[in-house]
Amino acid sequence: MSQVALVTGAAQGLGNIIARRLHAAGYKLVLTDVSEDMARAAAGQLDASGDTVLPLALDVMQKAAFEAALAAVQQRWGGLHVVVNNAAITPTTPVMQITPEEFDKVLAINLRGTFLGCQVFGAAMGQAGYGRLINVASLAGQNGGTASGAHYAASKGGILTLTKIFARELAASGVTVNAIAPGPMELPSVRAAVPPERLEKLIEMIPVKRLGNPEFVASLVVQLASVEADFATGAAWDVNGGIFMR
Repeated sequence: MSQVALVTGAAQGLGNIIARRLHAAGYKLVLTDVSEDMARAAAGQLDASGDTVLPLALDVMQKAAFEAALAAVQQRWGGLHVVVNNAAITPTTPVMQITPEEFDKVLAINLRGTFLGCQVFGAAMGQAGYGRLINVASLAGQNGGTASGAHYAASKGGILTLTKIFARELAASGVTVNAIAPGPMELPSVRAAVPPERLEKLIEMIPVKRLGNPEFVASLVVQLASVEADFATGAAWDVNGGIFMR
């Protein structure tokens, strides 16, 4: 039986590219998004029959939504082997203009959503004795952000810390937990969010002088999701064109 992979925020952007790559690699795919209509539309593009793709609405701010998604997957395919916590929003509001409400929303979606994904799905994987949790962090969480908002950077820094905590917690149960920290990617959302002149300056700061290829990030997800990746855990995998080196 094929393994089952779930991706949050998978109806568009990087999440959709990751979902497509996992599906192409042979995984049965649980494609989740806060919008059920968008999840269904994206799933239909991959498999109109619905045999290998299950679209689900998932509000990552709510623990009950994760529990409901887990129950739906278990009923449909029996279990869950790979989870990619990708759902996020990326505001660029200047730090002195961020309202408490906006700050809380960003942390609730980006950081709490990843925490709940690791907690709920990680517990089920641990009971089954196998799993791969992959968290999408960001360069912004390492260097404080160059184009993103402070709340976004803080949420992604928190994801890097949670990755280490859950990696230690789940290691003995056969579950690995890793993070991928992409720099600026060549995505419509990036070009829409960052003004052209600001983006030009950002690209100039990147040693390779260009935006990153999101397909490589997706291929790295597939590698970390593999059975062979059983000795890689608690790590942050940098994909940033050399702008940040450890």
